[in-house]
Amino acid sequence: MMNLILNAAKQDERVRAVILNGSRANPNAPRDEFQDYDIVYIVREIDSFPRTPGWIGIFGERVILQTPESMRRPSGDGRVVYLMLFTDGNRIDLTLIPIEKREQLLENDSESILLIDKDGLLPPFPPASDRDYWTKPPTKLYSESCCNNFFWCLQNVAKGIARDELPYAMRMLHLEVYEELHLMIDWAVGAQNGFAIAPGKLGNYYKNYLSSEDMALYRGIYSDAEYGLIWDSVFTAAELFRKMALTVAQRLGYTYCVQDDRNMTAYLAGMREKTTSRP
Repeated sequence: MMNLILNAAKQDERVRAVILNGSRANPNAPRDEFQDYDIVYIVREIDSFPRTPGWIGIFGERVILQTPESMRRPSGDGRVVYLMLFTDGNRIDLTLIPIEKREQLLENDSESILLIDKDGLLPPFPPASDRDYWTKPPTKLYSESCCNNFFWCLQNVAKGIARDELPYAMRMLHLEVYEELHLMIDWAVGAQNGFAIAPGKLGNYYKNYLSSEDMALYRGIYSDAEYGLIWDSVFTAAELFRKMALTVAQRLGYTYCVQDDRNMTAYLAGMREKTTSRP
């Protein structure tokens, strides 16, 4: 596949440079068959590519194609993007950047390797690393706000359960509460490793950094749609959040929101009793 990508670039005079991004450029990322090929082509005559959409057939038989710039939320910045999944299981995320906008659109990404530069357009790239994706320590205000919003939104989950509004309760839990929980997990993992590691996209490396006990808690935050099990998830999430937030507070010299935690834990326990005892 890499030979195909490079040969296509070498044979097409419009393509002047090729860059590899993503996990394949990250020396710390585990290697497996599911890694995407995140590729950037720096090109001339960029408008000629979407005018002849069949040109991407050179990469193989596709299962599905996505072209974000022609869909609901285009960036409108001049790039052309092809996301391609092939029948052999390979995937290419190919971004075309017009040569005249390369300085404007080419992101300074530490996970980058310059593969081809026909004209010496680009400066030498430093050795690829995941440095840009290391978790950064939160400010005191941001950490405190995360704690406050985690517990605040849990009362909305309780309200949704009390009203038998399953979509509201579940979406509040997963989209609001768990957003704050994942932030705190990232910070805790970062704090325990000198803020010199990347927990991965959407936490895909948590298993490498969380203890077996904490991973068991993490698995416990997910439930089916039965309210009793949702309540179990709520209290498990609170336990995990508390552990992570205390780690962050201790490592960074911040103060944990003990009173908010106690007040909301008591409130949630009362709401659970009220909703489970009703006919």
